[in-house]
Parts: sequence; C-alpha cells; structure tokens
Amino acid sequence: MNERILELARQVWPDPNISHVNHTKFARLIAKECAVLAMTEHHSTSPAEYDEMEPYEQGCDDTASAISGKIRRIFGVE
Repeated sequence: MNERILELARQVWPDPNISHVNHTKFARLIAKECAVLAMTEHHSTSPAEYDEMEPYEQGCDDTASAISGKIRRIFGVE
C-alpha cells in the first residue's frame, strides 16, 4: 500500500493488518480523498477568478467540479 492509503487506513483502525476492519468507512475515506483531489487539481478559488479564466480553463474547472460531485454521489460521501 502507498503511504496515503496507509494514512487513511490508520483513521479507521490502528493496525492495518487486522482482518476485521470497517471496510465501508475505509472505502468512503478513499472516495472522499478522490473527490477532494479532483477539486483541488483544477478549481478556482473564487467566482471573480473564474470569470477571468480563459474558456479552456473554465471548462477544466467545470469538469473537475463535475467529477468531484459524481464521485461523492456514487460513494455517498460529503
């Protein structure tokens, strides 16, 4: 497992080698992490900045927002 997955696993259980873990909570943490990454990779910080972006950048920003929202809806995370 990579270090970020281990960090998420430690939020669910102290010893990631334990076999009786809360898999649902762990899966939701991973989904939430993916949604956050989708938004932060290409997302404006304010509406004013958005209006000053090139159309291509606005499209990327809109796509990042849509992907993040879809990940959150599919996996039921906030």
